[in-house]
Amino acid sequence: MVLLQGMIRALMFDLDNTLYSEKTGMEIHVVERINAFVASYLGIPIHQAHLIRREGARRFGTTLEWLVFEKGFSDPDAYFQAIHPEDEADCVPLDPLLGELLDSLPYEKLILTNSPMEHAQRILRKLGVQDRFAAVYDIRYNGLVGKPHPKAYLKVLEAAGLEVESTVFIDDLPKYIRGYQALGGRAILKDEGRRFLDLGFERIESLYELPKVL
Repeated sequence: MVLLQGMIRALMFDLDNTLYSEKTGMEIHVVERINAFVASYLGIPIHQAHLIRREGARRFGTTLEWLVFEKGFSDPDAYFQAIHPEDEADCVPLDPLLGELLDSLPYEKLILTNSPMEHAQRILRKLGVQDRFAAVYDIRYNGLVGKPHPKAYLKVLEAAGLEVESTVFIDDLPKYIRGYQALGGRAILKDEGRRFLDLGFERIESLYELPKVL
């Protein structure tokens, strides 16, 4: 099929703090559990773990990649169980309008997350939109090497039969937006807290702004 310039075939969504509001506090709890896990694994105080983990995650993309590829960690399932307990989604409310919004967008929809599948499924069930996406691609699918690595995006697009040029990516973190833009794709930053006004990204503050920008 020949695509017209600017034609959109699909939307690729991040999950956390993108499909739901950052005001839920989910990210705060996740970071606390990550810092505690790193502190325990390395045998250092939590405040020190926080500092070196942030630097490691910046270089590798995710904390797990840093642990595996630099710190010799070899049990990702134990990591996921510690970071994503079964009750983690209790802070995320049902969003009865989100399904309607997604249904109103006439494009194929998929999810690319640096979280594990069990976490994604919990969140999607809690939001009431588990049936709105053609596929969910998690960090295991990408061999524990997630966004912003180019192959994390490209492997998913290939599996879905999509092209960068016709797939719009939506995420809440600038480094992941930059990663997709570097491939030549259109990316929209969800900047709920208006923290990144000076970065020059195409941006929205709420997913409910998507219809008018697409």
